[in-house]
Amino acid sequence: MKKSKMKKVAIIGGGIVGATAAYLLSKESKYAVTLYDSGEYQATKAAAGIISPWLSKRRNRQWYALAKDGAAYISELAEETQMEPDTYLKSGTIVTRKQPADVDELEQLALKRRESAPEMGEIKRVNAENIRHLLPLVTADLEDIFISGGARIDGDRFVSHLLKLGEKHGLKVINNQVKLVNEQTVLMDEKEKTFDYIFVCAGPGINELLDSLNYEVLVHPQKGQLIELAVPKYPTDISAPVLMPEGEKDFMPLGHGKLIIGATHENNPENKTDFTEAALHELLTSAMRIDNNLKEKDLVGTRVGMRAFTDDFAPFFGWLANSQHILVASGLGSSGLTTGPLIAKLMVSLLESPHLFSNYEKEISNYVHEKG
Repeated sequence: MKKSKMKKVAIIGGGIVGATAAYLLSKESKYAVTLYDSGEYQATKAAAGIISPWLSKRRNRQWYALAKDGAAYISELAEETQMEPDTYLKSGTIVTRKQPADVDELEQLALKRRESAPEMGEIKRVNAENIRHLLPLVTADLEDIFISGGARIDGDRFVSHLLKLGEKHGLKVINNQVKLVNEQTVLMDEKEKTFDYIFVCAGPGINELLDSLNYEVLVHPQKGQLIELAVPKYPTDISAPVLMPEGEKDFMPLGHGKLIIGATHENNPENKTDFTEAALHELLTSAMRIDNNLKEKDLVGTRVGMRAFTDDFAPFFGWLANSQHILVASGLGSSGLTTGPLIAKLMVSLLESPHLFSNYEKEISNYVHEKG
């Protein structure tokens, strides 16, 4: 019996969506997968994030469904690929509110949402003393809701882990910039290569890539800056929960005496690459309101990445209009670490059979238009 020919797939963009898609496709013997990533401005490499979407009050029900199911899928993916705790860890999350009545409301919302999201785990109210037991770095008096199923994730480690597994299955990773010649052809270093399918998962870079095919993409760049601080170690710091304080930047202990604060949300920035003094001041000042022992001398590292966001702050993904060869995804914004892996899984499923994901997104035509 004659073997069917392997389908050639190109993935442009090695962030959370591209890396997950590359891993999933490389497991299938029917696909020969090449991932292209220049590494320029990549949001995922700079990101240390929180997987805890359940208490969001965003009114977009499609986004919440995607984020809720995305959180569940990341947990499955972490277990399937045996991720180390430094990459993904269910450390729990603590969400604060300044007013007792708001904490009451948050607790009721958590209990209601756990009915359809059992992965949230234990939900309990915690006071300042409880928080200091879980997270001794905190000096502020806070009242909060603790969710045991919340997790922290290191974007760079997550992507590297999946790509290494993909390479064991034949994935080719090329660290270079490419252009699209047409819907099946990639141009790199003046050489063209043809593919059966192309995934465009390049964050804000999607605009430039699809411009050559006469498409306009309604996404904008958003700069995210984080800082890493050296802090005292304590016996349980490796498993300490992440703190999401109302009105402040996220407070993310990584263990081993490391603490991440962030991130900023800077829409359409002029300076896309450099870490700024303004960001340092904003992040450090916020951190010091949570832990008044912190000082600028504790700074040991900075991170800068570029996210893509849409006018309605909702992601999109699926087939490019009038194409049977190009799949696109962008607009994930600051929730990319939560929604990205599930988006990749859904995109991969489109190679096998048509689907409508109206429970997760608006029509892609809201975000991608052919130019007149």
